[in-house]
Amino acid sequence: MPPKRRLNARYPAMVLRSMALLPLAFSLMATTPALAQQASDPTVTDENAAADEDQEIWEALQEPTPPSKAAPSSSGPSGPGQGMNPDISIILDVAAAGFSDAPDQLGGHDPTKNGFHLQQLELSLGSAVDPYWRFDGNIVFSQFGVEVEEAYATSTSLPSNLQLRAGQFLTRFGRINSTHPHSWDFVDQPLVLGKFFGGEGNRGVGTELSWLSPLPWYLEVVGSASEAQGGSTARSFFGANDLGVQSVADLQATGAVKQFFPFGPDWSLAWGLSGAFGPNSTGRTNRSEIYGTDLYLKYRPLSDGDWTTISLTTEAMARRRQVPSGVLSDEGLYTTLFWRFDQLWGAALRHEAVTGVAGDTLDPEWTGLRQRTSANLTYWPTEFSRIRLQASADAPEWKAKPIYGVFLAFETVIGAHGPHRF
Repeated sequence: MPPKRRLNARYPAMVLRSMALLPLAFSLMATTPALAQQASDPTVTDENAAADEDQEIWEALQEPTPPSKAAPSSSGPSGPGQGMNPDISIILDVAAAGFSDAPDQLGGHDPTKNGFHLQQLELSLGSAVDPYWRFDGNIVFSQFGVEVEEAYATSTSLPSNLQLRAGQFLTRFGRINSTHPHSWDFVDQPLVLGKFFGGEGNRGVGTELSWLSPLPWYLEVVGSASEAQGGSTARSFFGANDLGVQSVADLQATGAVKQFFPFGPDWSLAWGLSGAFGPNSTGRTNRSEIYGTDLYLKYRPLSDGDWTTISLTTEAMARRRQVPSGVLSDEGLYTTLFWRFDQLWGAALRHEAVTGVAGDTLDPEWTGLRQRTSANLTYWPTEFSRIRLQASADAPEWKAKPIYGVFLAFETVIGAHGPHRF
């Protein structure tokens, strides 16, 4: 250790050097509050990194450009100044309902009786983990309990336009299955989705690999393997009668091809093909197959001050199941026409048709055609809230008369989750 005398001799020089740095220190102190304010301002956060897949689809519905893959992050956090704190948002959906007779609603968040309903309170979490992974989670609270709707990690730096997802997630079968209720054009879930997959949509614990092709148009190929269990999430497969996994054949395999075509500045078209395959509850050697196609056409002029948006969505599915007595086959579809005619107002019309088959133990009463027509009017007070009035006529062939229903739904969102486009 140097003698104390030598330290004392160097002390004045150190003080002089420190004093020379004071102007720089004061300059940094002056700019720190501005930087902190900029970091906390949600208008300057990186929306691409903060958006979950649910918001990604919402943006695809609003803009005539295809959704993009999650970009690699070298800084870790999903926004400036975020540190290790995740993006957090809360979405509340409530509704009042009235029916002319006992309804047969199939969606897990649908109003199912006369009176008020807490459809869901969704807590959404998301953040970049490091340069290689992003985490997203959706926890849903209802009057009957709490469930983990989704919780998965997504890769951000795989080569060759590949992307890996692992955890619990909604499969990317079709168009509406991978979305959440707050992004739907209607208060309730389409009948064909509830009948074929379950009230919560098709989801499970597993892994998914997708590839974005280098073709001149947007073309993505998706494949996943997930658990085939869950009465409300894998109804056509093991469902509530979980026979366990003895081999890869006991998992549900899902594949999809998604394409997007922009036609000039005002028109766009998305088209997809999907398939889901796995064992069903009548025995692991009996297989279920579900095939689907979806089409989405949108017109939205880009001229200033024009809020017009017109979209047409059609999704059709066909199911084939092996059972001890033979093969059961049924089909279903829905078609939605949406028109946003003002900044604050929009309207939508939907028609659904789903067939039935005799000898179906999952739906013994559903032996014929069931059709439902719904219409609604939506008002957005701001981009963070929505009020929707909806009416429907549900006409199963095995019922003596249609079941009429009316809903008044309210939604509000706070936090980092992207608001409705305004």
